[in-house]
Amino acid sequence: MKVFKKIVDLQNALFDDRKQGKEIGLVPTMGALHEGHASLVRRSVKENGITVVSVFVNPTQFNDKNDLKNYPRDLEADCRLLESCGADYVLAPEVEEMYPTPDTRQFEFPPVSTVMEGAHRPGHFNGVCQVVSRLFYIVRPDRAYFGEKDWQQIAVVKAMVRQLGLPVQIVECPIVRDDDGLARSSRNTLLAPDERAIAPTIYKALKNSVTYAKKHTLKETHDKVVDDINKVEGLEVEYFSIVDGNTLQDVAEWEDSSYVVGCITVYCGKTPIRLIDHIKYKE
Repeated sequence: MKVFKKIVDLQNALFDDRKQGKEIGLVPTMGALHEGHASLVRRSVKENGITVVSVFVNPTQFNDKNDLKNYPRDLEADCRLLESCGADYVLAPEVEEMYPTPDTRQFEFPPVSTVMEGAHRPGHFNGVCQVVSRLFYIVRPDRAYFGEKDWQQIAVVKAMVRQLGLPVQIVECPIVRDDDGLARSSRNTLLAPDERAIAPTIYKALKNSVTYAKKHTLKETHDKVVDDINKVEGLEVEYFSIVDGNTLQDVAEWEDSSYVVGCITVYCGKTPIRLIDHIKYKE
């Protein structure tokens, strides 16, 4: 496995690989890798001749400077995991390498980019599109792999790919969870032991609500999830939106859509750490 700090060095390596007819898979990450990332890398290795993993904490998608500062970083551990998964190349550039000049491009893909995370984290998806589009131009992958935990992000990236006409297939990969149900996330490493102990309540409430929803209204289901989580000391729901899975717009009744997803963001602990998850009610 080769680690590149310079974009041009990676591109030169990929040029030779393409001449040999190898397909390229890309797994964009911000590092602090875990089994969820590993599952994406292993799938890319299986489906492509070359797998590139980017490890870059992208400053343009953070609207909270403290969140950016505290985001976990451990490139050495990341590389050990990636090598064990069979990755071929790692791109780990400095900020100045990725953004030699400020990226002033503006991306907006309503309605999918303006609700939920888009509404609560202004500028977040614009930053995501800036860095992901740059990675697509740099690597020119045949396929790019994203985890379904960041479910709204996938919808935004797909919209960007359509808008820019990029020849890349977006591959969605299932959420990887710990045994107690907590979705694997780099932010989980920031949880204190007592916070980690209560975090699985989020998925438990979502999972239980699927059965509850069969005999209750959408609003009753929404309120139960919020109540079940908020009654646990140390947890506070920022939002819980039950939406159409295609448009990401709120639905009022179960009958309003054949594809219904509940998306949630919860603050955990005193710091607090922001955790996201989702559940599918109808698909």
